[in-house]
Formats: sequence, C-alpha cells, structure tokens
Amino acid sequence: MIPFEPNLSTLAVARDLLLTPFGLDEGKLLKTLGSMFTHKVDYADLYFQFTKNEGWSLEEGIVKTGSFSIDQGVGVRAISGDKTAFAYSDDISERALMEAAAATRTIGRAGAGKIKVASGMTQVGGRSLYLPHDPLTSLDATAKVKLLERLEKMARAKDPRVVQVMAGLAGEYDVVLVVRSDGVLAADIRPLVRVSLTVIAEQDGRREVGSSGGGGRYDYGYFSDELLEQYAEDAVKSAIVNLDARPAPAGPMTVVLGPGWPGILLHEAIGHGLEGDFNRKGSSTFSGRIGERVAAKGVTVVDDGTLKDRRGSLNIDDEGNPSQCTTLIEDGILKGYIQDTMNARLMKMPVTGNARRESFAHLPMPRMTNTYMLGGDKDPGEILASVKNGLYAVNFGGGQVDITNGKFVFSASEAYMIEDGKITYPVKGATLIGNGPDVLNRVSMIGNDMKLDSGVGVCGKEGQSVPVGVGQPTLRLDGVTVGGTA
Repeated sequence: MIPFEPNLSTLAVARDLLLTPFGLDEGKLLKTLGSMFTHKVDYADLYFQFTKNEGWSLEEGIVKTGSFSIDQGVGVRAISGDKTAFAYSDDISERALMEAAAATRTIGRAGAGKIKVASGMTQVGGRSLYLPHDPLTSLDATAKVKLLERLEKMARAKDPRVVQVMAGLAGEYDVVLVVRSDGVLAADIRPLVRVSLTVIAEQDGRREVGSSGGGGRYDYGYFSDELLEQYAEDAVKSAIVNLDARPAPAGPMTVVLGPGWPGILLHEAIGHGLEGDFNRKGSSTFSGRIGERVAAKGVTVVDDGTLKDRRGSLNIDDEGNPSQCTTLIEDGILKGYIQDTMNARLMKMPVTGNARRESFAHLPMPRMTNTYMLGGDKDPGEILASVKNGLYAVNFGGGQVDITNGKFVFSASEAYMIEDGKITYPVKGATLIGNGPDVLNRVSMIGNDMKLDSGVGVCGKEGQSVPVGVGQPTLRLDGVTVGGTA
C-alpha cells in the first residue's frame, strides 16, 4: 500500500492561488459552511479549483491551432438526505460564497438540525502518486511545436502509403482545494499530459485510418523520442493493416480480446453498472447482487485510483477522500460498488474515494478511476492456439452501453480472423454485441499479460467528462455475437 502523506506544499500552493488573493481564510470558510447549517442539512462542502489548459494540433505539416485557457471558481454544495443543492461561481469572494451558500439552503427546512459544522479545520493528506508539476511550463512553445513536427516525420517515415498525419499535444495544470463541513481541508495538484496521433494511409484508392497516443500525470518530458516512435509505429501499423482488411463475418463466435485498451469494453459494459448511484436507485443490472456470482471463475475486476502517474489516478477524490483500490468482482463474485460519500451513506457502505467532477461548476458523482481485470495463468499464445475459428480483437474504437440491462455495442478498429489456432487475415467492420453480465460469464481463458492502456481514456457520464484508465489481460470469450459486414 502507498502511505498517506499530507503534502503541506500542495496545500500552500492551493491557498496561494485560491484563498489568499481573495481575502479568504479558514474563519470565513467555516462561516460560509455554518450559514448553510441554519437549515437542516446533513453535509456541506466547498470545492475551489484553478485550472490551466492548453492544446496544440498539427495538420498538413503545420501547427493549425493552439489554445490556452485559465479557469477558476468555487462550487458550493449542501446535502440533506438524498437531496442535493448546488451553486457555483467563478467569482471567488466572501460575498459570492455567501450568496451561493444561501442558494443551497433551499433543500433543508428552517431551523438547525442535529448536525453541526466543525469548529476548526483539519488538514488531511492524500497520496503522493504524481509530482505537482505544471506541465505547461515544462517546454517552451517552440519545443512543443517541434515535438509535433518530429512525431509527424516519424509517422511519414514508417510507410510511403501514409498520406496524411494529424498530431495533437495537450496539457493541464489543475489545483483543487476541498473544504468540508466536518472540518476536513484537503488539496491536490493534478498535472495531465497527452499526445494523440492519427494517420491516413492510401493504397489503390482505398483509405484507412490508424490512431494512437498516450500520456498520464507527468510533464511533457515524459514524451521521449522512443515513446513518440512507438506511437508512430502503432498508428501506422493500424492503418496499413486495415488497407488489406476483408469484411468481417457475422454471428456467434469465439472472440479473443487483446490486452490493454480493449479493457474499454470492461469499463463500459461492467464498470458503469457498478457505480453507486445507479445501484442505490436500483437502475443497474447489478443492483442488490453483492455476494452473487456475476462472472466466470477467475474473473477479478478492480477500480484502482492509487496507481503511480496514471491518467485515471488521484491523490484525493473530489470530496477530499484518499483514492483507493476497490475490488469490485473477485473470482467471479460481486464484492462491492464504486462510491462517493452521499451514495455510500445512503447505502450504508464504505466510501471508496471515487467522487469525481469535471470542474467546480459540476456536481461530484461516483466515477471510475483506473478499472482493470487482473491477469490469469494462461500464455496469450496458448489462448490463440485454442481457437479453431474466431475473431481476435486487438483495438477498439467507439462503443455504448445501457446500464439498466448491461447491453453494449462495440466496434473493433483492429481485428483479425483466427483459423486453426493461427492469426490469418485482418477484418474490418466487426462489432461486438452483448450484455456485460453475460459476457463476463463467457470468459473461458485469462492471459498472464495484464496490461494498462497507454493513457488516453476519457469517460463521459451525465454530460461530464473525466480522465480514466482501463486495462485487462488477453481474454477468450466463448459464443459472443459479432456483427459484421460480410
């Protein structure tokens, strides 16, 4: 386990950015929280945030766009039972705080409740999973442009059939400060960088697309030439393979999923259904099923916000709780859900450190961090050799799921046919169709090659986007419905 380490320098940075310039101190924050408790409120918090973002994109050999933004503000929330009131302001001042607090009192009846706001603040430490870099200052503008130009040259050099290259570089410096009515004061500095690459290859009038990229909670120094070469190799290979792809067959068949990014299927088809809010409301296919078998033996799925430098990791969640590694499914048995404070309290379950919000202008919800399936004992070669006739899905594009019944549809962006235990030819247009709980029970072999994605995941829920990670080993699934174009 990674120890909790109160990071006082992080708290000092957060104070200097979010409190001191506006004449705010702990006394004024407690006064704001206390004003909400003149009504019957169970809990209240303040979420201060300062964010710098930039994005650079290259197309046709030149940088076409460059963007930069700074955003800051505070979200004010009060909870009474299962009711939530929320207001936010990009004006961080005592007056704005008090006005927002007054707006949130509407959910509670007048007259003080039994719960009182804390009389003082206690600094709570989170984890130390990443350095508090400001990525935007780690390279100057010229070096950022040169990085994209190098990446484009690498991609074009891989194959003469590459006719177009689009590359992007993005960075974020995010400082958050959480102040809670129970006296908790917690802060985090969250760097985030990402490179994305898309190539188009052409042969005999046919055009195909390949993409790759990666990143994490680093500064731009993470993107070594070796790593950029790997992104170029992966994107070009994907496009070139698809130039020779045949239409995918349709029908039920054995499917082998590759390691790493194919875990996006796990994230969508199973992960969302294990979020606490859906289960408290009874709308998830997994509601009320803790202790039941929901997957084949050997299937263990965790949500782990404690991985070092990963895109989905957090030192604290957006309610100030340290992130955790939560076992959701163990050897096929449902063990728990992903929880924020409110849903955990109402369900009488432990808080798991999964409260996440897109920004100060959004409410927190239980959300995934890095969700992955643990490895098994099978060699990936053995898994492929065991398949007489089937599909090998290496990479996925888009997908969607209905959490009420777990039904999903996913499109494979790179896939091959398996014949007599050997990978034969690439196919295009393959979609996997099924439902999460059912597909988990179709897992018959689990590889020993668990791998996390390269750091590109973005998860959407109720209009909010947050960075996430996914992962899995090579998996054999029996009798999965494949939609094809043949």
